[in-house]
Amino acid sequence: MSSKRALSPSRRWLSSERIALRVLEELGFKIIETRKRVLVNGVEVGEIDAIAEDENGVRWGVEIKAGKIDVTGIRQAYVNAVIAEVKPMIVCKGFADDAAKELSEKLGVKVIELSDVFLIDSEELEVVIREVVEGTLADYLETFFTIPSNIKQEWLEILTVIASSQNIDEACEKLGMDVSTLTKKISEMRSAGVFPQWARKYTSIKRVAQIVLQRYATLQVIAESQRVLEFLKQLRDQLNQLLSTISSFRKSLESLKEEQR
Repeated sequence: MSSKRALSPSRRWLSSERIALRVLEELGFKIIETRKRVLVNGVEVGEIDAIAEDENGVRWGVEIKAGKIDVTGIRQAYVNAVIAEVKPMIVCKGFADDAAKELSEKLGVKVIELSDVFLIDSEELEVVIREVVEGTLADYLETFFTIPSNIKQEWLEILTVIASSQNIDEACEKLGMDVSTLTKKISEMRSAGVFPQWARKYTSIKRVAQIVLQRYATLQVIAESQRVLEFLKQLRDQLNQLLSTISSFRKSLESLKEEQR
């Protein structure tokens, strides 16, 4: 008896995001940026899922919804777009009700409706899967190569615990702090570039923590190897100097012996 596994809300949204961005590109839009922070006087007040540019060079702030859009979502997309000085757009699976549709028309929010079901052939499916795999690999490779080399000792301790804990509650228990405090520490590390913006679920955060620690250990080994190499070079120079001194001393002794004869 086969059972169908339902996608979690976060995974469903990520799937919707990939589909939405692909659809926008097929419609002629160029994706300029994803997950753009919306700031007011330097304070983050929101986030725009994507910034897309149309063929006329007009930029749109795109809100992506896994399901149908309601009045609250329309308002959010509109306000974020106004603050970011772009035109508002929503990619979703339709309107939740007539009120949402009327408000979008009144505010000038462009809504692109996607079908609940996408029918694609095997070749297209292969392309989609390949793009997803390549995107995931690129995310983790970028994480590995862009991690700051200097990480606070406090953060290293937190990363070590996260990397060995099954969930955030276990990590909090080991660290002796509550969830709110640990979440704040993770946000600090995210702002410092230790965690990428896309790592939101604990499983992703844990995986990134393991990568960070592995890279940090690798950098430490490289640094130690460089120190050892430098020490060996100094030792070689000192030995050469000692050999030169011994050679000079031996020549002096031979000269003395010749004089005594």
